[in-house]
Amino acid sequence: MISDLRQLGDWALIAGGSEGVGACFARRLATAGVNLVLMARKAEPLEALAVELRAASGVAVRTLSLDLTAPGAIDQARVATDDLEVGLLICNAGSETRFGDFVDTPLSRAEGMIQLNVVVPTALAHHYGGLMKQRRRGGVILVGSMAGNSGCAKIAVYAAAKAYSQTFAEGLWAELNPHGVHVLGLVIGATRTPALERAIGTAHDGLADADEMAREGLDHLDEGPVWVAGGNASAARHIRALPRAEAVSMMSRGTASLID
Repeated sequence: MISDLRQLGDWALIAGGSEGVGACFARRLATAGVNLVLMARKAEPLEALAVELRAASGVAVRTLSLDLTAPGAIDQARVATDDLEVGLLICNAGSETRFGDFVDTPLSRAEGMIQLNVVVPTALAHHYGGLMKQRRRGGVILVGSMAGNSGCAKIAVYAAAKAYSQTFAEGLWAELNPHGVHVLGLVIGATRTPALERAIGTAHDGLADADEMAREGLDHLDEGPVWVAGGNASAARHIRALPRAEAVSMMSRGTASLID
């Protein structure tokens, strides 16, 4: 565990920082005295959270309302933080809240999911990770999913994108850790967030607590390359060890139980 997160740098950038796990990361970092850049699509929740954090913790908070799938969005993020030392990057955008067979849904949905979960984290990690390497300090958390452990019906593109996230985190950790930069692929299961509740309702047991997921990510940032949160490490190992058809069938049944 890193005893003082401010040693990574004065600011943290959270992509997908307006609600759910992202907002929980923000509250915990603000309590630790880390200034924040919160980036998400919806301006109102961002501003409301910023007001809350400034009042509660006295940290500086910048908000950046961006559709990260839009052309030029990453460049806007860079420009908005050029005057800051971003010591912690958290890529949390890109949860799946719409379920369906890949070939029966618009291709644009799949392209947006790939943009949020593959292109955006890759671009952000390249920019901010490069600066961290130069300073020889910093941290990157890429929020992944148990869905990334195998293919899965109804969320085929999301599962594939989260598989990329975990493998990317592993390679990035191998490259940056020798330079004093922590990288963590934080693998979480189905988590009770406003976005998921809007998609499937509130009457589901067994969903992980969003604040607990954020806590585990920060507590284990220096234990990369991957931390499987919520006590799911043995389940993740089991899924990966199964014959692939069995793994896909099991994961698909789990997803179906959420949406039925």
